[in-house]
Amino acid sequence: MKSEQQDDSSKTTIPMRIAEELRHLIYAGQIKPGERLNEAVLAQRMGTSRSTIREAIRSLLGFGLVTAVPNRGAYVRQLSVREMVEISDLRALVFGFAAGLAAEHRSASESELLRDIVEQMDQAAEAGDMDGYYHLNLSFHAHIVGLARSERTERLYNDFVKELHLFRRQNFDNVGNMRRSNAEHRSIYEAIAKGDKTGATRCAEQHILAGCQRMLRTMDGAV
Repeated sequence: MKSEQQDDSSKTTIPMRIAEELRHLIYAGQIKPGERLNEAVLAQRMGTSRSTIREAIRSLLGFGLVTAVPNRGAYVRQLSVREMVEISDLRALVFGFAAGLAAEHRSASESELLRDIVEQMDQAAEAGDMDGYYHLNLSFHAHIVGLARSERTERLYNDFVKELHLFRRQNFDNVGNMRRSNAEHRSIYEAIAKGDKTGATRCAEQHILAGCQRMLRTMDGAV
C-alpha cells in the first residue's frame, strides 16, 4: 500500500515538473508570445504523454502565461503595449500602497532582510546573472507586499504580476538594466527602513513605472 501511495505521489508531480519546464522555455523566449503550444510536439520533445502536457498547460493558465482559444488550442499570452502599460500603472499604485504600509509595519529584522536581498541583487547584476537577479527581484517585491500585512493588497498585486512575468524577466537582459533596477530597489528599502511611508510609496511607484519603460525599450530592441 505504501509503495502504491508513493507511485501516485510521483505521478502527480510529473505535470508540475513539465509545467515548470514549459515556464522556463517561455521565460527564456524559446516559446514566444503568440506561439501555439503543440501538445504532440511538446510530448515528443519532453518524453512524456500528451495528457501530461495537457495537464501542465492547464496549470499555466493560472499563471497568466497561456490563453486557451476554443477549438484551436493553447497559446503563449501576448499582451499589447496598451495592456502592458495599463497593468503596470495599476501595479505601480498597488505596490506603492504596499510599500507605504511596509514602512509602517517593518521591524529591524525585516529591514535587514530587504537589505540583504538588495546586496545579493547587486552581486547578481555585476555577475550578469539574469536568472539569479530575476528570482531575487521576485523575492524582494514579495517581501515588501507581505510586509503590508494586507491579504487584499497581496491578491491584487499577484494578479497583476502573473500577467507581466514574461516581460518582466526580459527586462533584466543586460547589466545596465539590472543596475538601474536595483538602485531603485535600494531607495525603496532605505525609505522602508527609516519608516518613511511617503518616500517608500513614491519610490515604489516610480520603480514600477521606470521598469515599464525599460520593458518597452527592450521590446523595441533598445538597450
